[in-house]
Amino acid sequence: MNMLKKESGFTLIEMLIVLAVISLLLILFIPNLSEKNQSIQSKGCDALIALAENQLLAYQLEGNSTITSADDLKSAGYLKSTECANGTMQLVYTPDGEALFSTEPKT
Repeated sequence: MNMLKKESGFTLIEMLIVLAVISLLLILFIPNLSEKNQSIQSKGCDALIALAENQLLAYQLEGNSTITSADDLKSAGYLKSTECANGTMQLVYTPDGEALFSTEPKT
């Protein structure tokens, strides 16, 4: 007599339930991650502004002349880059403004 062996495994319904749970978790977490990424990029630009202001003070304390743009600090070796980490904003020197440095869209 040929008896069929009962094989254990997952049924189609069990697989669909697991897939639905994973999809639900992805739907909940992916938008939150993109919001966090935007927040991190914004804080990175703020940190670059603070770093540039401190490096400007170091530049002036060492007896160097005044600067005319943020690129002057870069060419003197005080800054590695004048762009924010996301690459869409650049550092701008504004000596007559309220802050010495600000960011604006990269042109």
